[in-house]
Amino acid sequence: MSADEKTPEAEPVVPMRPPRGGPGPMGSMGMPAEKPMDFRGSLRRFAGTLRPERAGVVLLTVAGVVSVALTVLGPWLLGRATNVIFEGVVGAMIGRTAPGASKEQAIVALREQGQTQVADMLAAMENVVPGQGIDFDRLGTTLGWVALVYAGAFLFGWLQARITTGVVQRTMRSLRAEVEAKLHRIPLSYVDSHKRGEILSRVTNDIDNVAQTTNQTLSQLVTSLLTVVGVLAMMFWISPLLALVALVTVPLSVVLTMQIAKRSQPQFIAQWAATGRLNAHIEESFTGHTLVKVYGHQEAAEAKFATENEALYGSSFKAQFVSGIIQPAMGFLSNLNYVVVAVVGGLRVASGSLSLGDVQAFIQYSRQFTQPLMQVASMMNLLQSGIASAERVYALLDAPEQTADPAPGALPQPVRGRVVFEDVQFSYTPDAPLISGLSLTAEPGQTIAIVGPTGAGKTTLVNLLMRFYEVDGGRILLDGVDTQQMTRSELRSSVGMVLQDTWLFKGAIEENLRYGARGEVSETELVAAAQATHVDPFVRTLPDGYDTVVDEEGASVSAGEKQLLTLARAFLADPAILVLDEATSSVDTRTEVLVQEAMSRLRQGRTSFVIAHRLSTIRDADVILVMEHGDIVEQGSHTELLEQGGAYARLYASQFAAAAQ
Repeated sequence: MSADEKTPEAEPVVPMRPPRGGPGPMGSMGMPAEKPMDFRGSLRRFAGTLRPERAGVVLLTVAGVVSVALTVLGPWLLGRATNVIFEGVVGAMIGRTAPGASKEQAIVALREQGQTQVADMLAAMENVVPGQGIDFDRLGTTLGWVALVYAGAFLFGWLQARITTGVVQRTMRSLRAEVEAKLHRIPLSYVDSHKRGEILSRVTNDIDNVAQTTNQTLSQLVTSLLTVVGVLAMMFWISPLLALVALVTVPLSVVLTMQIAKRSQPQFIAQWAATGRLNAHIEESFTGHTLVKVYGHQEAAEAKFATENEALYGSSFKAQFVSGIIQPAMGFLSNLNYVVVAVVGGLRVASGSLSLGDVQAFIQYSRQFTQPLMQVASMMNLLQSGIASAERVYALLDAPEQTADPAPGALPQPVRGRVVFEDVQFSYTPDAPLISGLSLTAEPGQTIAIVGPTGAGKTTLVNLLMRFYEVDGGRILLDGVDTQQMTRSELRSSVGMVLQDTWLFKGAIEENLRYGARGEVSETELVAAAQATHVDPFVRTLPDGYDTVVDEEGASVSAGEKQLLTLARAFLADPAILVLDEATSSVDTRTEVLVQEAMSRLRQGRTSFVIAHRLSTIRDADVILVMEHGDIVEQGSHTELLEQGGAYARLYASQFAAAAQ
């Protein structure tokens, strides 16, 4: 877009509406978040994003169920092994203290001696044989089952992790593709009214954060919830009393987690909003680093960076600190629960109500019960951060789109290049009309030059022709067909455009020249276009010629040479309509004369719209339009307009008067 045109500069950067009508993730792109995001709505929407991977989610759930079931079974088997050892030790002790006595006789003797608790504990043991030590065959069999159970748990846990990785990466691939497609559907007005770095942050940082969060929480969340259910069932099966004792701390854990999460959630929103603002500032500073240095704004840029960096530090510190309290708090409750279970369990063993192996297994289960609760609590940190990023991505996906193309689109056959503006009306903002009732006819092969002061609407006229913006009223016809009845790709395939702001992608010069070509282009045609635009001479002086690699910054070529490359790219496309928006502003006077001659030859048979400030470059135009405040105030040839002595004559005289001084 030309530097003389003002796109909706006055339009504020508005907050994007989040899914399901909840509040936006931030009040505006330039202010920290004040309201919490729609956590539940975004979480439900993300669950919908995972819907295409239903089969994978079911498989990872099944693998998680098997893995958890085997893991839960392990402590019970270890408790059986402990009982084998303890019963063997007790049996050997009875054999030494009461040789030849049976288990029943030993129990009676203990009661007669007043050792009632010991007698009750011995009575609860099922496999004690006085005089017989540890049954190593039985112990070996039990430990063998333990090894198999834990090996199976590992195998299914690995399978669950493998499936989870596939589900997450495929989902993120689809989400990135959806965002990429969305970026091609949003109107230019959206891009113009939002910081590029902010949009880039949503496409890169936020999606990466969603991927990381999903990968770390999806399988772990399933496993943790299943572990809680399985362990709780085993605890009630072993001892309902101990299970109730262990559950006393659960309500405290839930309340504590919810209170901490409520305070950390807004901080995560602010953290990612600050990340977007910082990225936007960095992108702007590095893109325009030359101007920053030229105008001595290094200190101002560094100061703004320091401010945004400090804001990010503050919000990140608060988010991580507040959410980080969850794990130590849960650890304290877990240790408290462990002490209570150990004391009550010891009393139950002493009374003969439970075996030592059952208490050992129960203590392990109490640890396994609190551990997944702690994991779920710690996952709230990641989950809140991930959902905050997901909402920012969804806000981009929910942004207003450009109007849909008609299907099928109408396209004149062949495209001759007759362009008609009929009573066109347009404004960037409703309260500031720019173009009202503009009518214009450009015949095939004509060169239409558009001149006027800054902000007159020159580039806007071209943007409306290209349907970068849609007209508010009237219509634009191409060979008698309303451009709104054509698809954008069909319309733009007939137009070659060269802007004042040149753009090259990273690649060889030849690849950049072929970028706009529609179909196969021979080497001869490519060189001919390069010669016509005076690209060929300087390219052949480069070490690698047409294979020289350039990038967006055009590090290997000068600004004027970049502009010549973009001219050659447009000419190689062989369009029916040429749009040249200050296309020679960066070339020297001698080269400009040569390029003007080349353009005169290449414009033959094409309708050309030329936006220029230097009036000497458009004297040979068929029609010159003079625009002021969005209206055409004069039109005619160079000679006719000079004779009229109006706005064009004043512009022309002012330029040459300035040159004479």
